[in-house]
Amino acid sequence: MKTALLSLSDKSGLSTLAQGLHALGLTLIASGGTAKAISAAGVPVTPVSEITGYPEILGGRVKTLHPAIHGPILARPTAAHLAELAQHNMQPIDLVVCNLYPFEQSIAGGNISEAEAIEEIDIGGVTLLRAAAKNFERVTVVTDPADYEPLLDLLAEGEVPQAERRRLALKAFRHTAAYDAAIAGYLGRQVEGDTSTPATLNLVAERVQSLRYGENPHQEAAFYRWRGYEPAFEQLQGKALSYNNLGDLHGAWGAVSEFEAPAVAIIKHANPCGLATAENMVQAYEKALASDPVSAFGSIITVNRTVDLSLVEAMAGLFVEVVAAPAFSEAARARLAKKKNLRVMQATGAAPFPLELHSVYGGLLVQTPDTGHVSELRTVSKRQPSAAEMRDLTFAWRVVKWVKSNAILFARDEATVGVGAGQMSRVDAVKLAGMKAGARAQGAIMASDAFFPFSDGIEAAAALGITAIIQPGGSIRDQEVIAAADKLGLAMVFTGMRHFRH
Repeated sequence: MKTALLSLSDKSGLSTLAQGLHALGLTLIASGGTAKAISAAGVPVTPVSEITGYPEILGGRVKTLHPAIHGPILARPTAAHLAELAQHNMQPIDLVVCNLYPFEQSIAGGNISEAEAIEEIDIGGVTLLRAAAKNFERVTVVTDPADYEPLLDLLAEGEVPQAERRRLALKAFRHTAAYDAAIAGYLGRQVEGDTSTPATLNLVAERVQSLRYGENPHQEAAFYRWRGYEPAFEQLQGKALSYNNLGDLHGAWGAVSEFEAPAVAIIKHANPCGLATAENMVQAYEKALASDPVSAFGSIITVNRTVDLSLVEAMAGLFVEVVAAPAFSEAARARLAKKKNLRVMQATGAAPFPLELHSVYGGLLVQTPDTGHVSELRTVSKRQPSAAEMRDLTFAWRVVKWVKSNAILFARDEATVGVGAGQMSRVDAVKLAGMKAGARAQGAIMASDAFFPFSDGIEAAAALGITAIIQPGGSIRDQEVIAAADKLGLAMVFTGMRHFRH
């Protein structure tokens, strides 16, 4: 390797890299500000303009777009190509170190004009990367400052192996692909408006970790994070998270985040088996656990307050896979550390991705998350719910949206007492919730994620002791359902909003 071309927007680590390359005997060529930074570091450098015979023009829009640059990059190591370079007094370029204008960072704040955003679209840099990556047979391309030190180590040993050149080329192509996706996404919003379902969905996600397996051991799996989004959780201790852990954690955190009061959610197989609010976390945990202590074995627990030692001691008798919270006290951390396999997750407060995606045969289903909240409830029964019933109805409505449909939830004193999840029949979901609740159904209220198509669900709930019901309404048999509630002395509230969750 004899000649390196450097053109960098992010100049972190540049002086060390330039000094290292110079010490190894490489001739350095650089554009504009990169050449100035290298020269300031005391390293000899040849400006691109001396190679091309042209100054930078159009305010820096054109610097490296020239045959005297791209010919030496794209030339293959064949006699014909090398002879053609020699005919034009060109020397091969063996190493290209380049990163791009910070387009994504520039538009992230939202307070940038379209004209300013357009100026942050890199042209020459992308062309350099694509040319060098295409010719990885001979040329090494580096886009990431984290690769500088390994590069210098390999050069000190004599050469960059082809396998490494191929890996770096792949990294460069992924870098430019993500860059183009960001530009397409931005321009899509300018043309189509701020829509969640654009004509073309340009998404880039980066693999964070490979998982042992998927939902089942015969399935491969990995966790990816959307490019530009910060991690939602920091793992403080415990075994690596599994595919199912991550899926359950998503729903568990969403459920507990519905509440401002101290809340505890206990999630098993993507469904709340217990959720409660109270004046303090220990009380909330005890109420949530009482909802279904059998199903809580091997669950995920999320809380919306700092976990202290008293809560850890209250949970001590239950086998738990994951505990997640906004923070943990030092005493709680020390006690939890005794359970080395327990996964302890601290929420970072990072913004969630604004879309939910689900792959289906031949494509992708995309929707916005279910963040809907009802501003006004409508009592449709003759009997008005009491204040205590209304408090529990609004609590249950926030929880039932996190239960797999068909979903029925019984609640009392702002705690679940029975959950009927994922049933094909709504009346069967009522019966399942009643079986879980047992005697605690007496005097409880019921929430349904969707309307009742028949009055049988209302009749079954009343037989179990339910006194009030919250549901969306909207069935062609609403009047029949309301009449059944009135006949049985139940209060019924309509939300006008459905919460299916499949």
